[in-house]
Amino acid sequence: MGTLRAILKNPDDLYPLIKLKLASRHAEKQIPPEPHWGFCYLMLQKVSRSFALVIQQLPVELRDAVCIFYLVLRALDTVEDDTSIPTDVKVPILISFHQHVYDREWHFACGTKEYKVLMDQFHHVSTAFLELGKLYQQAIEDITMRMGAGMAKFICKEVETTDDYDEYCHYVAGLVGLGLSKLFHASGTEDLASDSLSNSMGLFLQKTNIIRDYLEDINEVPKCRMFWPREIWSKYVNKLEDLKYEENSVKAVQCLNEMVTNALSHVEDCLTYMFNLRDPAIFRFCAIPQVMAIGTLAMCYDNIEVFRGVVKMRRGLTAKVIDRTKTMADVYGAFFDFSCMLKSKVNNNDPNATKTLKRLDAILKTCRDSETLNKRKSYIIRSEPNYSPVLIVVIFIILAIILAQLSGNRS
Repeated sequence: MGTLRAILKNPDDLYPLIKLKLASRHAEKQIPPEPHWGFCYLMLQKVSRSFALVIQQLPVELRDAVCIFYLVLRALDTVEDDTSIPTDVKVPILISFHQHVYDREWHFACGTKEYKVLMDQFHHVSTAFLELGKLYQQAIEDITMRMGAGMAKFICKEVETTDDYDEYCHYVAGLVGLGLSKLFHASGTEDLASDSLSNSMGLFLQKTNIIRDYLEDINEVPKCRMFWPREIWSKYVNKLEDLKYEENSVKAVQCLNEMVTNALSHVEDCLTYMFNLRDPAIFRFCAIPQVMAIGTLAMCYDNIEVFRGVVKMRRGLTAKVIDRTKTMADVYGAFFDFSCMLKSKVNNNDPNATKTLKRLDAILKTCRDSETLNKRKSYIIRSEPNYSPVLIVVIFIILAIILAQLSGNRS
């Protein structure tokens, strides 16, 4: 019912949602017949359906490498995330994880649900890894080794300063950016991007996730996970978990706004990275998550609901982003629109208002200077369309027919 209500309010979400549903079904039909590759692509859909959709457009050889890269790092992340694993067991596994990708027999019991399946049957991932080209293998091994060592370091170290925060995000996400740049270069389709720009691509996504996932991380059992830097949150509360209590709502939102402002510092690097991409498929693969990130930050900024539940873009808007992010003009347009949305929420009484506005103005200027804003249709922010009740009824009938057909095909 939630989706139907959202479509009633935003009827122009319908077409992108249908396209997304059809693309998802198409992706399911593209599962390779070989058992190990079939497992990898099926697992990819289970741990990240949106990523599984975006990856499908890449050329087969590069797609396979990115799929395995993602699953190896997701498995590594599963070890890091499992707070039930004793530190003296976890640290050696993280440090040596890059060696396990060469072992067809290795597996380790940890995680829950689909992540437990991934770890229990990791031999499928190793088997697929060993079929990749050497340049792909070397890039994946190098990033996995560096990431595992960085994760191990922060198992025994808290995120105290903003420098610590940047370092942690580098290990868990910036290195992903570096690794993807290496894979793109190994495929022969892109120049090797600078480490600095590649790092910013990862940091922007990771910081957005850390902001969005505050409540989930702080409530983690048996031990909470704390990634917000003490240097920021200690200005507002005595303990990080205090941000979730209603009596601290004003301070919590101010702290949240400073975290969002910190994340915005990476946007201009991200725009430069994407501008330099040549291959359309790689461009979309990189651009869609970045647009989703700026959209999520716009939703989270000044929003107390970050400390009450999950704040995210509605499904229809996500479908629009996936459908319509095709060129750099689309990216500039989306960043411009979401930055405008965010700017409209800035309260001059907020302690970081001046810094936030300065960063937003720099982003908006970059988008304007591209001279592409007038060449695309703004689809993120628009006035409410004046749909007649009859048209809305027709839309629901069409939706019901399509859903019925999809259900029939599935059975």
